[in-house]
Amino acid sequence: MKNVTKVFFISLAVAILFIIWGVIPKETLPEYNLDAVTSRVQGFLVEKFGWFYLLSATGFLLFALFLIFSKYGNIKLGKDTDEPEYPYITWFAMLFSAGMGIGLIFWGAAEPISHFHNPPNAEPGTTAAAKEALQYSFFHWGLHPWGIYAVIALALAYFQFRKQAPGLISSILTPLLGEKRTSGPIGTLVDFIAVFATIFGVATSLGFGAKQISGGVSFMIDGLNDTFTLQLSIILIVTVLYMVSAQTGLNKGIKYLSNTNIVLAIGLMIFLLFSGPTNFIMDLFTTTFGGYLQNLPSMSFKLSPFEQSSWTQNWTIFYWAWWIAWAPFVGTFIARVSKGRTVREFILGVLLVPTIFGALWFSVFGGTGMHQEYFSDANLQQLISDQGAEVALFSVLEQVPLGSVMSIIAILLITTFFITSADSATFVLGMQTTNGDLDPSNQVKFIWGIVQSSAASILLWQGGLQALQTAAIIAAFPFTIIMIMMVFSLLKAFQEEARRYPLTRQKRKPKRETE
Repeated sequence: MKNVTKVFFISLAVAILFIIWGVIPKETLPEYNLDAVTSRVQGFLVEKFGWFYLLSATGFLLFALFLIFSKYGNIKLGKDTDEPEYPYITWFAMLFSAGMGIGLIFWGAAEPISHFHNPPNAEPGTTAAAKEALQYSFFHWGLHPWGIYAVIALALAYFQFRKQAPGLISSILTPLLGEKRTSGPIGTLVDFIAVFATIFGVATSLGFGAKQISGGVSFMIDGLNDTFTLQLSIILIVTVLYMVSAQTGLNKGIKYLSNTNIVLAIGLMIFLLFSGPTNFIMDLFTTTFGGYLQNLPSMSFKLSPFEQSSWTQNWTIFYWAWWIAWAPFVGTFIARVSKGRTVREFILGVLLVPTIFGALWFSVFGGTGMHQEYFSDANLQQLISDQGAEVALFSVLEQVPLGSVMSIIAILLITTFFITSADSATFVLGMQTTNGDLDPSNQVKFIWGIVQSSAASILLWQGGLQALQTAAIIAAFPFTIIMIMMVFSLLKAFQEEARRYPLTRQKRKPKRETE
């Protein structure tokens, strides 16, 4: 295996140890099994540092917005003569598939319905609760997560393509800490934290994807039970598919699958929009999107110091930690496909397009689900409680014309998102553990693919997906600190570039090379 670094071996060893820890039956170590320990650590972090996650996520979004209007917006992510490698539609498809993927399918109907019955402020089941449910779904999947992704992806793309630095998280901190520290133990620790969060964050999503596919198949086929055997079979099949895709490289497997994802997702969304309560959905989207923008500042800083409610901790703080845990993976991948774009073009594309598409997605699927509950006798919340959030989508589709056909398309879409996310993750893990190699060897990608699938399978077997998810979120705490350091390091690099030649709205050739 060429170019593998010590980060590869450290990360692989820790991943295997965590998987072994997760396999140990809970009754063997009742107080010290993976689930119990990680739950206690996560509870401590959320309780004591919820404000830190909240301020950090909002701070990253504000920094990204600042760069759009600053003089640094004209800096190109690459040499001044570089042009983008991918057209806009392919670029949007690739960053969206990696950034949200399975999550939107899993939670598109389930989250608004959950908030509808348990809103943060309004009376459950009311009109106000419906508006609030969708507004907070926009909030959790909108500008904030993409602001987090934009910061790390921008920093990686700038240092990698303009400064010719290795595509490593640690390389971003060189202007702040110096090359000696970032190439030593501190740099190794930074890269390990990024790899750790990626392994377990993606493995958890693969587990959720397998659960939703098996839940959908068993929901559609009478007599077929949603068992671990079915889930394991799905993981094995999809593992073979994404490993084959991973061997074809970035410009074939991931590119073609990402375009397929967008076509299927848009087709499914448009069909449900026009076969469902169209006017209700679009009225709800328009009203709620306006409310989201209007209330964005207050929601961004909302905590509950005088209330006993844990709603903000269970949802908003959890999501902010989760997006930060995913940031190394998504940021590295977005950076890799964004060479040749300017800072302003990059941030506008990363922030606006996924946010608007996500809002439409939640309006169509969540809005249809709430319409079924509000205006008919459907009880989707009870179904979610009985069978899990993974069946919410299929229950909504069951109520519309050609529901069975749409459910099959939904399962196909989940599968392609599953493959794309796993394929992208093997690429990113390979890149982060081979000193930023833009074309990691198939052997390295194969190893990380097996680790991801093994982690998802074993923890599904033990019912420990929650523990694995919690472990990934714990990794978000130190990585939040690393991301704050990234912001100052990137600003320092931009200021240095501004001193070397003026940055105006008109592109100018540098007086001398900036490397």
